[in-house]
Amino acid sequence: MQWRVRAIRGATTASANTVEAIREAVTELMDELEAHNRLDPDEIISATFSVTRDLDAIFPAAIARQRPDWDNVPLLDVQQMYVEGSLERCIRFLIHFNTPDPNIRIHHPYLRHAKDLRPDWSLAQVGNSSN
Repeated sequence: MQWRVRAIRGATTASANTVEAIREAVTELMDELEAHNRLDPDEIISATFSVTRDLDAIFPAAIARQRPDWDNVPLLDVQQMYVEGSLERCIRFLIHFNTPDPNIRIHHPYLRHAKDLRPDWSLAQVGNSSN
């Protein structure tokens, strides 16, 4: 068996710059990630969360770290580069993981207003591609 490194991207938006709104958005995004991907936290290499400059009430990684089995996953928060006119209150992640299955199907969750960032990776595509 040969292991392979794969990556999952995802994004969502928070309704406001509050702990509660960011927690709700990150929890929803992580729930979607785990519901549609065979992801073992022990096989995660690292996860990077980025937020737009208008979100600073809490670190998304701190929310992810509270999930079952995520307390030992290397997590990092960064600020997304600002581009005028870009999506506001956006939270993104990039997760690298090892897998023994090089053909594993990956669902990249894009929720709320972030759906417009990658309409080609909508949930309807989960069964039809291995992006």
